[in-house]
Amino acid sequence: MKPRLKVVRQESGLPREASGDEVEDITFAERIYRLLRRDLIAGEIAPGQSLRLAFLKQRYGSSFSPIREALNRLQSERMVVSTTSRGFRAASFSRVEMWDAVQTRILIDCEAMRRSLKNGDDAWETALVTAFHALTLAARRRHDLPEGESGESGGELLEQRHLGFHRALISACDSRWLMELSLQMYTHTERYRRPTLRLRPGLGGMERDVGKEHQALMDAALARDADRAVVLLAEHYRKTVELIEGIASFGDE
Repeated sequence: MKPRLKVVRQESGLPREASGDEVEDITFAERIYRLLRRDLIAGEIAPGQSLRLAFLKQRYGSSFSPIREALNRLQSERMVVSTTSRGFRAASFSRVEMWDAVQTRILIDCEAMRRSLKNGDDAWETALVTAFHALTLAARRRHDLPEGESGESGGELLEQRHLGFHRALISACDSRWLMELSLQMYTHTERYRRPTLRLRPGLGGMERDVGKEHQALMDAALARDADRAVVLLAEHYRKTVELIEGIASFGDE
């Protein structure tokens, strides 16, 4: 029988140790998969980096079997690629793939947004406003950190609340497939955004006010102005990718 662990349930699939929140029972192999996936998304493991089994065993304190299982799953998700030596490496950055991912995310999330604005009730509106407030508080606390403090835990909280706000916008779409596909495409676009933030921490504030963009999105959603909401959402996603283009290095250049 595979060992099982208790972890906090998070939509992003990035577990942390249980601390009284909702928990789920997962296998050790699932935990390794989530930890490796988290590190790939966050840029802790660089794009194109070789993923030697010995390195991963030391990093995650695991035997080879769950690591291989995690790598095979991540290969199917295009997060890692196999090499000619029957090993693996983290997927490299690709300008073409990045734009393909964001355009696909726009198609999915804009359709989900239209449905959500049509179906959303009072409980949905309340949840959306709550998610926006939580995101605003997290952003303000991160911004107010003394100069020189990294605020890594605050940064992770901000990322969770950022995802929570975008999930709240489309949560009334009444489609499990749209919600799941949205989360998959979020993962693939985050793989570019998060590592770039490590290089340029001020990315979110370059030539834009992300807080105002989120405010405008919420206002359009609450007004049930679907046409304006989807335009704002598409612009919001494209602006981020355009900024990444000016900073990141791409393997297909």
